Amino acid sequence: MAAQICAVIIFVAMFLFIVIDKIERHYVTLGSGILTLAVVFGICMKNGSAVWNTLAIGNFAKSDFWYQVTESESKGINWATIIFIAGMMIMVEGMAKAGFFRWLCMKIAYLVKCRTIPIFITFMIMSAVLSMFIDSITVIMFLAAVTIELAQLLKFNPVPMILSEIFCSNLGGSATMCGDPPNIIVGTSLGLSFSDFLTNTGLIAAISLVISIVFFYFAFRKELVGSNGSEPVDMSKFPKPSEAITNKKSFIISTIIFLCAVVLLVTHATTHLTVATIGIFIAAVTLITSGRDALDILKRVDYKTLLFFIGLFIVVGGLEETGILKIIANFIGDISNGNVMLMIAIIIWISAIASAFVDNIPFAATMVPIIQSLSASAGVDLHTLAWALSIGTDIGGSATPIGASANVVGTSVAAKNGHPIGWGKYCCKLAPATVIVLVISTIYIFVRYL
Repeated sequence: MAAQICAVIIFVAMFLFIVIDKIERHYVTLGSGILTLAVVFGICMKNGSAVWNTLAIGNFAKSDFWYQVTESESKGINWATIIFIAGMMIMVEGMAKAGFFRWLCMKIAYLVKCRTIPIFITFMIMSAVLSMFIDSITVIMFLAAVTIELAQLLKFNPVPMILSEIFCSNLGGSATMCGDPPNIIVGTSLGLSFSDFLTNTGLIAAISLVISIVFFYFAFRKELVGSNGSEPVDMSKFPKPSEAITNKKSFIISTIIFLCAVVLLVTHATTHLTVATIGIFIAAVTLITSGRDALDILKRVDYKTLLFFIGLFIVVGGLEETGILKIIANFIGDISNGNVMLMIAIIIWISAIASAFVDNIPFAATMVPIIQSLSASAGVDLHTLAWALSIGTDIGGSATPIGASANVVGTSVAAKNGHPIGWGKYCCKLAPATVIVLVISTIYIFVRYL
């Protein structure tokens, strides 16, 4: 009991310090992580194995960390995610140095005549579609960098676009089995296929995307129209896209590396290469082909974000090891008491609320056996509960800056380029959008499956 209380206190304190934003967040999460290891595991539990499980250093020696035939439960620090993010950061820096993002943003600007609103809508759709097949972290790294470049050229505030891209990325990820980690866990555990998700959560995501675009258009229209809005722009003032390429050879190589990353991510369920292997491979190839620029690329990596994730994983590991997540999951079965509609609503909304504050990967892994038990005892279709769980965990993470990896990466890219996004700004726009999509999803599941 003492360990559970301490774990919750540390988590709440960490959350409050992040919201207050007076101390850099990687210091907050690392400090909270150290407290979790020392107080929760050391003093309260006196459990060395809990420390070892949470640090998860032994995972590096396991073959399934690099090559995995079946999805395994993630516990403690998810080093595969850390390595993958680092690898993608290195790749993105290499592409940026070759002029890839500047070329792309100019190309898009020319296609839509440099009008901000069409760019805004196009990027939201692109974010959702790409995230159906590519990890949302990669998508946001890519689009946020392009948005920053484009904002500098067209003189508009990139924050509204980055926020909308983050939300649509998480929404698009809910549409397919490979789009978001919780979907992979749910799908592999319950024997669901890519097409199963596409024809169920995919339809919910498609309907929600249309409504989300309308919502964000009205939410951010004044900020965007403040620049050039939908008025035509003198195209002669802007350089041609080809002028953005600093080195044609590096540009071609970085483009090929990016396409390889896309192919590896889309096919990793078939090749069984883990995201850790893909991250290491992409980073190595980028650094080797960069030659003398390799050291400069390494210096540009956002190490603060990586440290933030490490601390966050440790604190969430404290909630796992002390059974807090399990208590939340069991709570759903107790209060629903066999009422199917109430059960589904609770799964969606509790999953969403929990995923807004804790990593949705361990929560999804904890919830899978719970919904299996609920299905068997209450006679509810297991697949219906699976869609409710997937939507709740995937969409709920959009509500706060720490709810999903894409949120952390997107806001970090913005802050790194001089556009910090505070909790107030983030939640003011994305929390209402999250609630709207969750309401739509709940109604859709009620109408279609009950």
